[in-house]
Amino acid sequence: MIRFAPCKINLGLHVVEKRPDGYHNLETCFYPVPWCDVVEVVPAAELTFSMSGREVPGPPDTNLCLRAYGLLQKEFSLPPVAIHLHKVVPTGAGLGGGSADGAHTLRALNDVFDLQLSREALLPFAARLGSDCAFFLYDEPMLGTGRGEVLSPLPVSLKDYFLVLVKPELHVSTAEAYAGIVPRQPARELVAVLREPVTTWRNLLMNDFEHTVFQKFPEIAAIKSTLYQQGAVYAAMSGSGAAVFGLFEAPVDVRHHFENSVCWSATLAV
Repeated sequence: MIRFAPCKINLGLHVVEKRPDGYHNLETCFYPVPWCDVVEVVPAAELTFSMSGREVPGPPDTNLCLRAYGLLQKEFSLPPVAIHLHKVVPTGAGLGGGSADGAHTLRALNDVFDLQLSREALLPFAARLGSDCAFFLYDEPMLGTGRGEVLSPLPVSLKDYFLVLVKPELHVSTAEAYAGIVPRQPARELVAVLREPVTTWRNLLMNDFEHTVFQKFPEIAAIKSTLYQQGAVYAAMSGSGAAVFGLFEAPVDVRHHFENSVCWSATLAV
C-alpha cells in the first residue's frame, strides 16, 4: 500500500486564547497542497522502518509513522509491517509534512488490514499524534479550531491560482514562534475574510506568528516581501514557519530570487 501524503498551507492563523492545559486555541484554515511525501506500508515478518529523500531530524523510533502504527497495533493487535517513508516536503517548514506522514500511515494501515474504520473513528488516533494530524484525514480545506484538531468543512477554493512555496535553510522552533504572542480575538472572523476575493486578502488575512518570527528571522520576512514584489496577489508564512507561500494569478518562475532556499510551485487544482 502506497500513499501520497500532501502537505498544507495555513490561510490565516489566529492565536485566540491560552488554555488551562498550557496549549493555545487557534483559528485557521488548513488548505491541502499537492507537494507530497510517499508512505509505503506492507505486511512483513517483523516491524521495520526505513527512510529516503530529505533528512528527518531525531531518532527514527520517534517518527510519526511508527507512532501511528503503535497506536493502531495496540488497539487492534496488528501484525508487523515494513514502513518506508520517502521524504520530499522539508521539515521545520510549517507545512505539516510529518503530521501528514503520520495520518496517511493510519489511513494505509486501515486499508492494508481492512479495519473498516471510518474517518471519525480514526480522528482520536490522529489527534494523539499531533494537533494538526487530524486535518490530514481529509482531502479538502477545513476550518481548524481548538488546538487545530476541531475541524469543519470550509468552502474556499484556490483553483487555478499558481502557488509558490519557499522554504529557507532556517528552523523556527515552536517555542520561538510563540515567544511574544499575545492571544487575542481577531478584528474580523476568519471565515468572513475568506469569503472575500483573494485579491483583498493582503491586508485582511493574517498569520499571528509572523510578527514574532519576522523579528527574529528577517530573512523570512524578506521572502514574503520578494513574493509580493514579483506579483503575488497574496503571500504569507505557513504555520509557525519557516516556509512562505505566494499566490499568483499566472505561472511565474521566481527560483532565481531564492537560490539558497527550497522552492516548489504548481497550479492548484482544488
